[in-house]
Amino acid sequence: MPEGHTIHRIARDHQKWFAGQKLIISSPQGRFDEGASRVSGKKLRDVSAHGKHLFYHWNRNLIGHIHLGLYGKFRLHKNPPPEPRGAVRVRMIGQDRAFDLNGPTCCEIIDKTKFDQIRLRLGEDPLRDDASSDIVWQKMQKSRSAIGSLLLNQSVIAGVGNVYRAEILFLLGIHPQVPANEIEREKFEELWDLTVDLLQIGVQHNRIITAGFTKSGKVPKRLKAAQRLNIYKRSCCPDCESPVKTWQLANRKMYACSNCQKFD
Repeated sequence: MPEGHTIHRIARDHQKWFAGQKLIISSPQGRFDEGASRVSGKKLRDVSAHGKHLFYHWNRNLIGHIHLGLYGKFRLHKNPPPEPRGAVRVRMIGQDRAFDLNGPTCCEIIDKTKFDQIRLRLGEDPLRDDASSDIVWQKMQKSRSAIGSLLLNQSVIAGVGNVYRAEILFLLGIHPQVPANEIEREKFEELWDLTVDLLQIGVQHNRIITAGFTKSGKVPKRLKAAQRLNIYKRSCCPDCESPVKTWQLANRKMYACSNCQKFD
């Protein structure tokens, strides 16, 4: 499932390529015919993201809501777009570009009330300007859930997925099983700041990069795929060469070094 950096990158690109235009919207597959008919020909005002959710704003009562889930995928085209490939739920055609959307978990037209309800049930998004780390801290103080589990809870922090949680905890030397409310405030601030920094790097480079960059955030142009991550799907710790341990945590495979990430 795409993590938050991917969704924010899509929102940023679609804002640049489609906002301010009257778009032709269709549903080649047919499952979004009613929604497409409501917005086709209308001017798209804005595109936004919160965690793993995308929003296309035509007006207060015409908002497109997309969640890609495990199988959702966008395909970008230059105009004129080719024949639809596969089960295309939505085709959006602008002045110069078009996109096809296949296989989303959710694709619907909602109003402002439902938009607000979705936003309220989501946690703080580290990539949004209105995010509050204090709210996340308060939720953590009330929870004895393992921090490795809490990081995947989208009602606490929206946008962090399995790769980022493993990398963030490794870089901070935190064992994934540590109860959230046992993490000290100073360490939490490090966690929040690192999460923001790594997600921003992800948006900038359109991929998850947690290793190989400088303190200023610069990433070598020819960084190989194997050099982009520290612990995720690794067999040995890059720092101490101890075997990486794996187990199920919050229904996803956790990766950690028991030597560098001690659980006292």
